[in-house]
Amino acid sequence: MKDYQNILFPYAYNILGSAEDARDAIQDVLTKFYTDQRQDIENEKAYLVKSVINHAINMKTRRKQTVQPEVWLPEPVATESADANVYLKDILSYSLLVLLEKLNAKERAVFILKESFDYAHEEIADMLGITVELSRKLLSRAKARLFKPEEKPEVSVRNERTNAMLQNYIDAIRGRNLEKLGSLLAADIAFYADGGGKVNVFRKVCTGASEVADLLTHIYFTYQTKANIVVKEINHQPAMLFYNGDTLVACTVFDIAPEDGKILQISAVVDPGKLRSLV
Repeated sequence: MKDYQNILFPYAYNILGSAEDARDAIQDVLTKFYTDQRQDIENEKAYLVKSVINHAINMKTRRKQTVQPEVWLPEPVATESADANVYLKDILSYSLLVLLEKLNAKERAVFILKESFDYAHEEIADMLGITVELSRKLLSRAKARLFKPEEKPEVSVRNERTNAMLQNYIDAIRGRNLEKLGSLLAADIAFYADGGGKVNVFRKVCTGASEVADLLTHIYFTYQTKANIVVKEINHQPAMLFYNGDTLVACTVFDIAPEDGKILQISAVVDPGKLRSLV
């Protein structure tokens, strides 16, 4: 039996932005697949990918129709072992997943299938039960909503330069050096925090280097001075995990500009439900 759980996970997760929901979607599809009569299925993988994609679209659409919190961040996934676990390479970057929340579920699916998995529009149309023309239109609409003209999504990765910057970042916070901290932040930096309604966050959204520097320092000295900080790779981006003893209490993911190394966005996940898969 093929490892369909791992094969299907990137498809479901990239659409849903939730590892837990992705596993539920895959389980639903596989349960039906193994209990139904399926003698007429020639390509099992293609059939299951199509089924998971459409099930994930329906789940995402239903969630979008409910009352959404002011800030909803994707569930982080550790990707440091991507070289050994090939399926993790198809997990989208965290910053792109945040951007994809601007799209409806079908736009998101078309964008992911075309840009991440390199499916042809004819294949996408067949999978989603739409025309090739509509597939092209949905991709064009998605790109227009996500990016400025000629702009391409960049993925910030961990390297020596980034590791040094993160050390300077935490040193500046610990030393209450707001000038040094502000110099590491882009002028229009955005900070987002998602407590999932389970953990109170001091502030959900903050923008601007000066304001974000003040907020980061306040958060650290109010909640994190005794935390053990571990630098990790989350969704192919640099991140810090904050532990109180053995308990993971926060995951902060950084989007860093490749040109000058400044921090463009900070996404702080403190919802315990979204941290379970990292423990």
